[in-house]
Amino acid sequence: MQPMNSLQGIRVLDLSRVLAGPWCTQTLADLGADVIKIERPGSGDDTRTWGPPFLKDADGRDTAEAAYYLGTNRNKRSVACDIAQPAGQALIRELVMHCQVFVENFKVGDMARYGLDYACLKALNPALVYCSVTGFGQTGPYRERAGYDYAIQGMGGLMSVTGERDGLTDAQGHAVAGGPQKVGVAVADLFTGMYATVGILAALRHAERTGEGQHVDMALLDTQVAMLANLGANYLVSGKVPGRSGNAHQNIVPYQVFEVADGHLILAVGNDGQFAKFCAVAGRPDLAADPRYATNSGRVRNRSELVPVLEALMRTRPRADWLAALEAAKVPCGAINNLAEVFDDPQVQARGMVTHWAHPLHADLPLVASPLKLSATPVRTDLPPPLLGQHTAEVLREVLGWDDARLAALTDSRGEAG
Repeated sequence: MQPMNSLQGIRVLDLSRVLAGPWCTQTLADLGADVIKIERPGSGDDTRTWGPPFLKDADGRDTAEAAYYLGTNRNKRSVACDIAQPAGQALIRELVMHCQVFVENFKVGDMARYGLDYACLKALNPALVYCSVTGFGQTGPYRERAGYDYAIQGMGGLMSVTGERDGLTDAQGHAVAGGPQKVGVAVADLFTGMYATVGILAALRHAERTGEGQHVDMALLDTQVAMLANLGANYLVSGKVPGRSGNAHQNIVPYQVFEVADGHLILAVGNDGQFAKFCAVAGRPDLAADPRYATNSGRVRNRSELVPVLEALMRTRPRADWLAALEAAKVPCGAINNLAEVFDDPQVQARGMVTHWAHPLHADLPLVASPLKLSATPVRTDLPPPLLGQHTAEVLREVLGWDDARLAALTDSRGEAG
């Protein structure tokens, strides 16, 4: 007997596209929810074409499947439906009657124009959990603005604390460029998708107890401000605006990237005991005994004197020597891996962080797996829907009970509604 999934029996109508919304619904789908992905006929989710890279077929030719799309839509079913048309709107309203969750990331006001806003759908299904994902939320002076990850990283303060600080020089005394940087992946989108998942699960719990649904209003800017975490708290408590600190930690020293004889490594000393162990490994126990550096608060205050001493020490030995010695001493440290090294890492492999699927266009498709590992209700491992509208007829038969005659009446011969 197949084990049950955590969210088995929950059906999600997913009208989101690109990243924040699909990341949320992919997580719900991983946990066992039946996610019905509504896509625009003819084009589908924008990310289907966001390549290269594209999945290659058996002959090594690019297919129409972008890696971006494949990485954000596993475990879903695709239904092609044009919500700009009355027939498409009617289909969505019919499906809502059979769903517990509705997710959309249209601009504020767009869903009301289609009669698919929370107020309209709540009248049809009072227990519906309706989640809206936008750049700035449903209220406030920016609510009608389009919000996208890059801008939100800037507006939400993340870029102001990301990147090398100004005025740095390298070992040869040459100036090193500073300037704000965005994070390498769209973290405002991803964080919002994860927070949306949490909000939906909480709202589902409330609906199960009371029969009352609710509107979950998720904004990228709200999420980015929340994810400032300790730096946000630092500013609010001290009134001091933090700057960029490159690969160093604002509150802990030494906790940064160091150049070694043949590359770089991360040293992440989290407490005074670990600093003493590091100093012993480095052959400088006197540093741990120095009153200026014996405590973390002292090391933070005297960062500008201590770090250059540590930089000179770290450059005297190769990475492998440092990693072996520091790991043996239980001092937190790590390599800086490229993605090939990440996926070759034995720990990543042992944890099953790559799943292989038999895709119709590619016999062995490797994709990143869900990190969720539940002992009794394991996550699902189904392909992202390869074809736009692939499950239209299946969903309409199964969920709505449509017969062949009604399916044949769809306006598009491929099974698209509206």
